Amino acid sequence: MIAKTKILLAFLVIPGFFAARYCWLQNETINTPLKAASLQKTANYSETLETSHYITSSNATTEKTRHVADAVESLHVAYMDLFGDSLEINHQQKKLKLVLYKSRAEFKANNQSSSWAEAYYRKPACYAYYSEGFPNPYHWMIHEAVHQLNNETAHFRKYKWVDEGLATYFGTSKIHQQKLLPGNIDANTYPIWWLSSLSFTGDLQSDISKGRIIPLRALISGSGGPDINSNVNLYYIEYWSLSHFLFHFQDGRYAGKYKQLIIAGGTPENFEKIIGPIDQIQNEWYGYLQQKAAASQIPVDDESDADADVIFVQ
Repeated sequence: MIAKTKILLAFLVIPGFFAARYCWLQNETINTPLKAASLQKTANYSETLETSHYITSSNATTEKTRHVADAVESLHVAYMDLFGDSLEINHQQKKLKLVLYKSRAEFKANNQSSSWAEAYYRKPACYAYYSEGFPNPYHWMIHEAVHQLNNETAHFRKYKWVDEGLATYFGTSKIHQQKLLPGNIDANTYPIWWLSSLSFTGDLQSDISKGRIIPLRALISGSGGPDINSNVNLYYIEYWSLSHFLFHFQDGRYAGKYKQLIIAGGTPENFEKIIGPIDQIQNEWYGYLQQKAAASQIPVDDESDADADVIFVQ
């Protein structure tokens, strides 16, 4: 589940911060507290759209509902392409459930998760809203739909770094011609829009000591790292980048092993047994993350490079 924390609100007063293109905190509709008088709870939905693998209950327009449903169906295809041959998946599974609100205000009025949530998955449904005016209005729903697939379809044992890593990996992947391209980075998604704000010294231990990097062992074990409530963006960037690294580093050097690890369970012990020593992998991953942060500073033509392996359009 994607979270906004109190620490993020502090950035609203930093001069010049709004200059970051498509930044999450740039748009007032995403960050302005909603007045109680504007909130009206929803008891019923205006329409139900049934597609190949999903039933979407929606208060958005038919066109917007179809837009989101098609995006999530493209996720389902990509997810099954990646994991379908590795798991005993029940292909007769009942259709998965989605709830789409027409606006953030309506979502907030009906939110049964944390007050700062922009979307959430609570079995048996994913809940999100259509992000009107944003280049990628469906990424919140895709993120939650990955959690749903992990839990209800693949039945992966839950380890936060894997669960969030897969959700951010697919949720930040570009959709081109109705096809989700895993690992093809869309900069108009969370947490990618924070990537360009990272600053590294090139000295791993120095960056760890300065709080610029959460040690990989702490990330994987879920203990020993800084408070996630005060470092939510850094945690989610690292969840994303570690999965992206394991799938794509050196033409997929660790991709097959990462799939084995996901199925076996993402413990530190399994990581070192299947992938390799955490300290060694940490050095490789740190360099990879530095490259991605540097690449995010370079504007790329969105359409002409849409089939590139990794692209940034922020």
